Amino acid sequence: MNDISTPVNSIASLANIGLCMDAMEKAVTRPRHLPGIVSFFGYSGYGKSTAAAYVANRYRAHYVECRSSWNRSALAKHILIEMGQQPKGTIAEMVDKIAEELAVTDRPLIVDEFDHIVHKAAVEIVRDIYEGSGAPILLIGEEQLEANLRRWERFHNRVLAWVPAQPTDVTDAKLLRDLYCTRVGITDELLARIVQRTKGITRRVCINLENAQEFALSNGIEVLGVEHWGNHDDIYTGEATRRKC
Repeated sequence: MNDISTPVNSIASLANIGLCMDAMEKAVTRPRHLPGIVSFFGYSGYGKSTAAAYVANRYRAHYVECRSSWNRSALAKHILIEMGQQPKGTIAEMVDKIAEELAVTDRPLIVDEFDHIVHKAAVEIVRDIYEGSGAPILLIGEEQLEANLRRWERFHNRVLAWVPAQPTDVTDAKLLRDLYCTRVGITDELLARIVQRTKGITRRVCINLENAQEFALSNGIEVLGVEHWGNHDDIYTGEATRRKC
C-alpha cells in the first residue's frame, strides 16, 4: 500500500506526503497486539492537511477536519456524516456506531486539526472509538500536539508513532515549481532564495511561486532569476509590508 512511485511532477513525490503515508502504513500494517493510533505533526504551513487528504484517498480512509467550535458531540456527528450515516442518539451511541462501522469496513480514520479536540479536552472520545474498533487512526496536528497530549496518559501511550512533518527543501520546491509555475521559468538560484527566506514553510513557498510567476508575466520575462526578482521586499515571509515614507 505504500507505493508512491509516481511521476516526478506529481504532488505524491513531496517529502511530507511520503512521511504521512509512512505514518498511516505503520498503523495499517502493525501487529495487532500493538496500538493503532499514529500522529503526523508539525508547524502550520508545512502541508500536513494536503498530505492527509492525499493519504485519505490512497487508503480510502474516513477523513474529518476539526473546527475550533467542535466538542465531543460535534466530532462524533461529523465522523458519522463522513461515513454516510445519520448522526443521531447520545454521544455514547454515536461512538458505538462509528466503532462498529470502522470494524466492519476495515477502513482507517484520519482526524485533521486534532489540536482543537485537545484544547476542548475531548480526546478520550477518539480513544473510545479506537478501543471499540481497533481501526488505524491517524491524527494530524501542530508542533506541540505530543506535548499537549501528555495530560491524557491512557491516550498518549496508545500512540504507536509520532511522525514529524518537515520544512520544504529545494528538492520539494522544484516539484512545486513544476506543478504551479507552468507559464514561466524560475531559476534554481531564485528558488533556493525563496526557500531560505520562507524558512521552508510550504504554504509561503507556494505563495511566492505564484507572486514570482505573476511578476514575470507582467514584465514579459520568460525565465525569472534573482536579477529580476527576489530582493528582500519581493519575497513574502508572512510579515506585513512596511509603508514607504
